[in-house]
Amino acid sequence: MTARSKIHTIVYTALMAAIVFALTLLYVPLGESRVHFGNAASMLAGLILGPWLGGMASGIGAFFFDLTHGYGIVEALITFASKFLMAMVAGLVAGAYRQEGNLLKGRSQLRVILGCVLGGLTYIFLYMLKTYVKQRFVAGVPLDGTWAVMLAKLPATAINNGFAAVVTPVLYTALRPALNAIGVLEQLRPRKS
Repeated sequence: MTARSKIHTIVYTALMAAIVFALTLLYVPLGESRVHFGNAASMLAGLILGPWLGGMASGIGAFFFDLTHGYGIVEALITFASKFLMAMVAGLVAGAYRQEGNLLKGRSQLRVILGCVLGGLTYIFLYMLKTYVKQRFVAGVPLDGTWAVMLAKLPATAINNGFAAVVTPVLYTALRPALNAIGVLEQLRPRKS
């Protein structure tokens, strides 16, 4: 990897982290949680940058959102891990960042959709697990109260990830030709040894 390609990689990763941060700012409160566009940006990072860099961009953007919005460092680190894994799963399953050409065809498009669905399900599982552990073991809430809190948070996280699973493949398919035309995807594509 040349110095120039390392710089491009850092810049694109930082840009996607900033987009994740900015789109998480756009939210509507819903019960115990909020509906936002951050998960769509996280999955888009996984598709554009690939599983590892996309995971980093997603995790970093969400981490700084939590830190700047009153969540503690532990909460921010948990968010980093869960958003990293969401984008990583989307990028791994889709594998679309490695595909040649401007247009996604058949199986590639299905892999992008499946990657986004599985990325969203990964996040929902991790978010519910975090909520369970926090309520049950940190706050000492009885089991029935823990389940009530989880049920109150589930609609917003399901909406966030359902929205992301629908919108992200469309955004990626629309952006891919432009990213390919300006050479972004080529610069980010893993080099063969």
